[in-house]
Amino acid sequence: MSAVEQQQAEPSPSSNSSNSFEVVEADTANKYEAVVPHWFYCKVVDSRERWFPFSRQDSEKLEEAHNSRKDDEQLVVPTEGGRYDVHLKKRLCCAMYWEEEVSEVRRCTWFYKGDKDNKYIPYSESFSEELEETYMIAITLDEWKKKLESPTREIIILHNPKLMVHYHPVTTSDDWGSTPTEQGRPRTVKRGVENISVDIPCVNDFRNVSLSMLQAHFKKAQEQQQIGRVEFLPVNWHSPLHSTGVDVDLERITLPSINRLRHFINDTILDVFFYNSPTYCQTIVDTVASEMNRLYRLFLQRNPDFKGGVSIAGHSLGSLILFDLLTNQKDSSEDEDGNKEGSQMGAYEQGDVGGVKEILKKLELSEYCSVFEKERLDTQALALCTEKDLKDMGIPLGPRMKILHYVRTKEEKQHAQQQAHVPAGNDDESEDAPKPESGSSPQLDSRRSMNDGGKCQYLDVGLGQVSANYPQLIYKPEIFFAFGSPIGMFLTVRGVKRIDPNYSLPTCKGFFNIFHPFDPVAYRIEPMIVPDLEFEPMLLPHHKGRKRMHLELKEGLTRMGMDLKNNLLGSLRIAWQSFTRSPLLAVEAAATENEAETSLEKQTVHSDMKPEEPAATLKEDAAPINVGMLNGGHRIDYVLQEKPIESFNEYLFALQGHLCYWESEDTVLLILKEIYQTQGVTLDQPLQ
Repeated sequence: MSAVEQQQAEPSPSSNSSNSFEVVEADTANKYEAVVPHWFYCKVVDSRERWFPFSRQDSEKLEEAHNSRKDDEQLVVPTEGGRYDVHLKKRLCCAMYWEEEVSEVRRCTWFYKGDKDNKYIPYSESFSEELEETYMIAITLDEWKKKLESPTREIIILHNPKLMVHYHPVTTSDDWGSTPTEQGRPRTVKRGVENISVDIPCVNDFRNVSLSMLQAHFKKAQEQQQIGRVEFLPVNWHSPLHSTGVDVDLERITLPSINRLRHFINDTILDVFFYNSPTYCQTIVDTVASEMNRLYRLFLQRNPDFKGGVSIAGHSLGSLILFDLLTNQKDSSEDEDGNKEGSQMGAYEQGDVGGVKEILKKLELSEYCSVFEKERLDTQALALCTEKDLKDMGIPLGPRMKILHYVRTKEEKQHAQQQAHVPAGNDDESEDAPKPESGSSPQLDSRRSMNDGGKCQYLDVGLGQVSANYPQLIYKPEIFFAFGSPIGMFLTVRGVKRIDPNYSLPTCKGFFNIFHPFDPVAYRIEPMIVPDLEFEPMLLPHHKGRKRMHLELKEGLTRMGMDLKNNLLGSLRIAWQSFTRSPLLAVEAAATENEAETSLEKQTVHSDMKPEEPAATLKEDAAPINVGMLNGGHRIDYVLQEKPIESFNEYLFALQGHLCYWESEDTVLLILKEIYQTQGVTLDQPLQ
């Protein structure tokens, strides 16, 4: 309660002692307590404004800043883990890591129920103050039936503390003009969020699932402050690519039937065509790498004390783009021989702004030096710039082309010099090494020379793909998670028949290929590493432990059926032998009967030892399989457990299977488990 509200709550003294006594007595009987505000932000959903509450923690931060620094015009409060900034004086909320419409922010105390979706809508701050003042007087003096008119000429009537209603502005005309009346269906009015059944989230979507898994499975590590939360930042490359107008042209020729399926196909196949196009492939990889580097820099800028690692995840075609990008990264250890030619910008590797000036001077573009200085672009940042970045900086088309041509020519020259310095390995291997332009090599070789102290040389595995200059990331991802990924299919059609078991991504040592069993876009990776062995992917544990009940029931019935089959076959075999055998003496017959029982017992034990059940149900340590070094020697392919309703019709849930990962607790738990394992933190209790 603020000082101002406390002053309002106290009745003012009166010269009339009896009146003063009556007021105090009424106040004692009907004590007024100031309403507790909660902060909301507005979003447009389906062309309608919807108000969403900030988390309790963020709301308290905003309220504290509002009460302590009201006169600060430039006050900014980070919210939602630093992903949004609230400009408190302007009452605006801005996204920091991606482009998004600015949202209105409101300090809310009074609400009314909407007429269509029954969601509570906050009144404006000024009118809420008027309502609060009227409510305070009414409850203090116990005088109700208070009527107020809102700025939009709606009628609000306070009947009592538990009955307050809101009427639509229906007007009637008379000789003195139109006046609002309380007609129509009344809507409920509520004071404070405590009286409203409203969900106040901490985060949304993937983050929400992540927090719930964190509290359920890493509570001990949290209490001991061994770990912090995992932040998820989206890399937006899809929107810039589809701003060319081709979507409109495609929509014009799309048939109207099975709309959802056609929209999915258009959205997916079009991106595949884009990625295999020489025109757009370079734009895609430039956009993805530039955005990943920008997000990393911005995150460090907003979290200067951050000392954790970075992992990346890609869904569908996004996972293929990341895989191609990661296979073309250069390990910094390769350049420790002091060869400055190996850097992207040669002598300007240190990232000094003076290097940019020299480059612009060489290109006769010195007049743009001030633009680069204003943006604080050094040579490393210049090497990561895309045409869009330069255009956004206000650089005209001609200078943009000259700068980009210079950077790419420099990179190609340095890449050629690097290839010339690669130590010669086995002659046969060098001749058969895959080349991006040929696309005909039968294997995905690691193309690594173990000479020169075992240093790994630059790797290019882009068989059959469109030639592109792959930008370098400014950090080394610890783990790469692929969801519903077509990587295996693309490598196969590019001519890759086998992945060398010794191959690993140059700068990323962990790789998990996660898929739903009904996902039509997903493909496996492990059979490309171990082509001569048939085995099932690892079954991803359910986040609550054990398998889903319908899968256990299915396995139990399968095992029971195999047991019955084996026992029946054993009995029939014994019966057949007894019919075809010649008559024996009674003693011999008894011995035969005992032997038959022993044989049956052995057959039963044998059937228990070799049940014909899917290999996916076996534990990893029960049948260790060497799947190479792509994931540090650990399993790569992980399959989710389908839900009971999904098992009724695989085709019906195929599309949902491709989109389920962002809401999957099992997927999120695997991500958290692997990320925290790099810090030596394990689950509170192992999942079975």
